[in-house]
Amino acid sequence: MRHQHGFFYWHIIIYIMCHAMGHNNAKTGRQFMARPQRVDILQKIGRKRGSVVLSYFTGDRENVSTRIAPDVVRVIYRHLEIIGNHPRVDLILYTRGGDVLTPWRLVNLIREYTDHFSVLVPFRAYSAGTLLCLGADEIVMGKMGELGPIDPSVVNAFNPQDPSNPSARLPVSIEDVYSYMTLIAEKMGIYDESVMARAFLLLAEKIHPLALGNVHRNWMLIRSLANKMLGLRRERLTGEQVQNIVDYLTEKLYAHNHMIARREAKEEIGLPVTFADNELNNLMWSLYEHVAAELKLTEPFNPTEIMRGNRTEFEVASGMVESECGSDYFVFSGVVEHRDYPETGQINVNINKQGWRTL
Repeated sequence: MRHQHGFFYWHIIIYIMCHAMGHNNAKTGRQFMARPQRVDILQKIGRKRGSVVLSYFTGDRENVSTRIAPDVVRVIYRHLEIIGNHPRVDLILYTRGGDVLTPWRLVNLIREYTDHFSVLVPFRAYSAGTLLCLGADEIVMGKMGELGPIDPSVVNAFNPQDPSNPSARLPVSIEDVYSYMTLIAEKMGIYDESVMARAFLLLAEKIHPLALGNVHRNWMLIRSLANKMLGLRRERLTGEQVQNIVDYLTEKLYAHNHMIARREAKEEIGLPVTFADNELNNLMWSLYEHVAAELKLTEPFNPTEIMRGNRTEFEVASGMVESECGSDYFVFSGVVEHRDYPETGQINVNINKQGWRTL
């Protein structure tokens, strides 16, 4: 899981140094609380559904956000090994997205331990989270449950330079590129090879051809992954159903931040969605609220608020995997300190460790 750092640019200078996972004790003395309440909720959901339940939350707290990434596979493997094989496994998921290849590995892993795999969505399961849902036999959505398109934006060394940050590259949306070419064709009223060639040459002047090639490769990848994920289900869908789902999630939603509620997911897209009844909905939402409070998802992380003197060590949790067998947190460890800068009020923030920690 990789954090998306966005520490404050006003009056703050930031140096991020990311290293391997650490297991040091908390420097600030912070203890992660409320596990008994969350375990009670997991057990109630498990009894209601006849399943064992795991939860996986990636944090979207401002300045210390996290995403789905390959390192979570080993964490969930540890929980599954302790739990053992079970007829039904439920994964409660909250995420804004991440690495698109991780869901394929994760779903294949979970299916090593169960014949029936379900994803429970109390709130957000966007992008790579939606892709993960495609591999489930059942997607259980609460009243606030939301899925999203699976068309990723890609970034590599050949992408256009960010004018506001010369060391960064602008992401290129796959569907934006294809929509541009479609726009040219539709405006002409008929497909004209010479016009399309000129349009592509104009595009290639703005975006490096290798970046465009990467866009196309990722377009093929995401469609292939979606097809393969749907193929993992016990009850196979027809070819027409699969095609409709893949087209809908990659092309027919014209905004990447489109939020798909459960009725649209089931009735328009044709996903295997079950509506959580009131009891299950309340349990799922209660779990989300417990974790949101624990990880302080609604409160931006402001390093100036934790300063004690000229130098303060800190740890911030921004992700969680949990089951009855234990808890794992994704933890950022670092130091915030005053330095002698030309402008007053500036501080230096170093994140020197990040990784999963078993508690």
